[in-house]
Amino acid sequence: MRNLKYLGPVAIMCAAVLWSFDGLLRQYLSEVPALMVVLLEHFFGALLLTPLLFKGWKEIKTLPNRAWISVLWVSLFGGLLGTFFYTKALSYINYIDLSVVVLLQKFQPFFAIGLAAVLLREPLTKNYLICAVAAIAGGYLVTFENGLPVMEMDDKTLIAGLMALCAAFAWGSSTVLGKHALKHLSFFSLTGLRLWITTFIAVVVILFMGNSPMDGSLNKTEWFTILTIVLSTGTVALFIYYYGLKHVLATHATIYELFWPLSAMLIDLFIRGRTLMPGQFMGALLLIGASIFLSRQQKNSPS
Repeated sequence: MRNLKYLGPVAIMCAAVLWSFDGLLRQYLSEVPALMVVLLEHFFGALLLTPLLFKGWKEIKTLPNRAWISVLWVSLFGGLLGTFFYTKALSYINYIDLSVVVLLQKFQPFFAIGLAAVLLREPLTKNYLICAVAAIAGGYLVTFENGLPVMEMDDKTLIAGLMALCAAFAWGSSTVLGKHALKHLSFFSLTGLRLWITTFIAVVVILFMGNSPMDGSLNKTEWFTILTIVLSTGTVALFIYYYGLKHVLATHATIYELFWPLSAMLIDLFIRGRTLMPGQFMGALLLIGASIFLSRQQKNSPS
């Protein structure tokens, strides 16, 4: 039973590993509008989890207003706006120079840690802060193979940076508000609610823009890719993530999420055959070491 305390951290790390494959899959959806991708992947995911949503209907009916605000927040900011801002940031630099976008997106843990301390009253101990600094530094080193981001400060880069910061806030705050919602909901109920609400919001946004939700046609490869995302990096990863978040502090969860760039680095190594720099290996050791130390300190957080 003692090892059960590690299931939460491991679940979040597994979700982060799945998310790192997301970029490989979405390259086959480059011709599909981003909002259409968001709509379809959330809709099919919502259908998949509908039976579990009925199972948790009793707790949903008694959900207090503040918890509903948290659910709506993670659905809008985590499900729709975070992805939109990040995708838009990449489009401003033509998906070529990712340095400024990825660097500013690394502010996500700072938003999550600050909001968790203020809204959830989670303690920021000395040991935790040391681990957080080490893990964030490790994530930075893993991301930039030469140790330094390349930043050309023109107008488009500034706009891309602003969009990346908005994405970092959207996803960081969603970690905290998701943890708040999980105090009142099971992890599968929150996952199902988020998917359905995000689907509804996406339909409203698309209709407001004057388009039909099903404008355009997808080829077989694009349909297969969307379904693959649902069953791996999308719904399944989110389901695993909320299981983990249910059992760990939000301040810890945002550190475990940094396994995303670590896994992406390993993908570059084994799938794309890229050579890794010494700084990336150092960053990987920092990230793994900080995560192991945090998981050993992990105590069952109140549900």
